[in-house]
Amino acid sequence: MTTISLCMIVKNEEEVLARCLDAIRDLMDEIIIVDTGSVDRTKEIAQRYTGQVYDFRWIDDFSAARNFAFSKASCEYIYSADADEVLDEENREKFRLLKQTLLPEVEIVQMYYGNQLSHGTVYNFDKELRPKLFKRQREFRWIEPVHETVRLLPVVFDSDIEITHKPHDSHADRDLAIFGNLTGKGEPLSDRLFTMYARELLISGDEEQLKGAEDFFTRAADGVNTGLEQMKEALCVVVRAARVRKDDLKMYRYAMKGVTDEGISEVCFELGEYYLQQKDYEEATIWYYNAAYETASILNIHTGGDLPLQRLAQCYETLGDQDQAAKYKEAAREWASQMRD
Repeated sequence: MTTISLCMIVKNEEEVLARCLDAIRDLMDEIIIVDTGSVDRTKEIAQRYTGQVYDFRWIDDFSAARNFAFSKASCEYIYSADADEVLDEENREKFRLLKQTLLPEVEIVQMYYGNQLSHGTVYNFDKELRPKLFKRQREFRWIEPVHETVRLLPVVFDSDIEITHKPHDSHADRDLAIFGNLTGKGEPLSDRLFTMYARELLISGDEEQLKGAEDFFTRAADGVNTGLEQMKEALCVVVRAARVRKDDLKMYRYAMKGVTDEGISEVCFELGEYYLQQKDYEEATIWYYNAAYETASILNIHTGGDLPLQRLAQCYETLGDQDQAAKYKEAAREWASQMRD
């Protein structure tokens, strides 16, 4: 049977750590918990489950902490879990079966990560496959009968195991602080992190966080070397930040860049918000309608769905058109229901 090391990094997780560990402890052959600076009872709880509890000085780098945790593992595979995850009984049995039948050539097992839309996370989908189980020592093999080469891509197995995500609070402040430190030091962001920074600002960022990021995204929006997708993402942040600051000229100037061609739901939604604040409800309905029906979202799927639909209902109620208001309220409910299915 496959042996598995559980590797976790934690900080101030006293509310959820036991719940997570109780669901998976009997499936693991080794439990390794790395604490990055808890000031609550997290370490005390962790020590009830394992003698392998380590301290790691937090350096604003999740990869460094996870690599440290992985370095302590000794089993064939490593399972990476977060403290706010839960594995229910059905999926515990699926995991147990996987452990009994996992083929040794598999190097990564992906599992579904679910319940994303229920807790204000920065994801636009309720369920996605994520790599969760990793072979600790990779074996390199030669492939091809002629012009032979070493297989570089890992062997990945997509399981049907679903992990339920149940965070007890938002991690946005922590994540946005890390992003701010990186960009403040002038460090470049990968395309993936650029997108995640923009998305987290739009979904979870407050006014001060938007202001702090505005210059970075303005430079990206104006940059001659900025790719098209990054430029669009930057526009979404700049338009939101300028509207919040009541810099109408800047908001409108960058919004116009975002409504050419196919347009962007996030930008149309911000224009709707602007006209709603101005109490120009008829103009607001035009932009909310464009956000909901004529454009696609690139960062926050809600700006192309339930958010503008709810705003349309609000505008029509104010305008005295109760039939239209009811229509859009129902449309918003249907959209939200479809996202959960």
